[in-house]
Amino acid sequence: MQIIFSQAASDRIKPYLEDGEKKLKLLHDTEDCGCVVSGVPALQLINEPSVDDKLAHGESFDYYYEPRHEIYYEPQLKIDFDAKKSSFSLKSDSQIYTLHLRFLTKGSAQ
Repeated sequence: MQIIFSQAASDRIKPYLEDGEKKLKLLHDTEDCGCVVSGVPALQLINEPSVDDKLAHGESFDYYYEPRHEIYYEPQLKIDFDAKKSSFSLKSDSQIYTLHLRFLTKGSAQ
């Protein structure tokens, strides 16, 4: 799985990663969803990866993800940021996963 970050998304995320203390993760969030199939994607800042996380090299940023959730996504993904809506989106060439991709920093969505 590879993620290409648009320039707008890169500009929005970069300040959170500059100090090198945080890492980026594509989270398949299943909290309050009932089952893993109903999960929703989110971007999350983490201090350290868990034992289940795998490092991937995206265009602009390296990121972590859980390989067991890879089945829900296409091999090539794009994350963009719409400044007018102050919202991230996650898309592929054939579908839109979400136009409101949550960005979780310190436990809160942005």
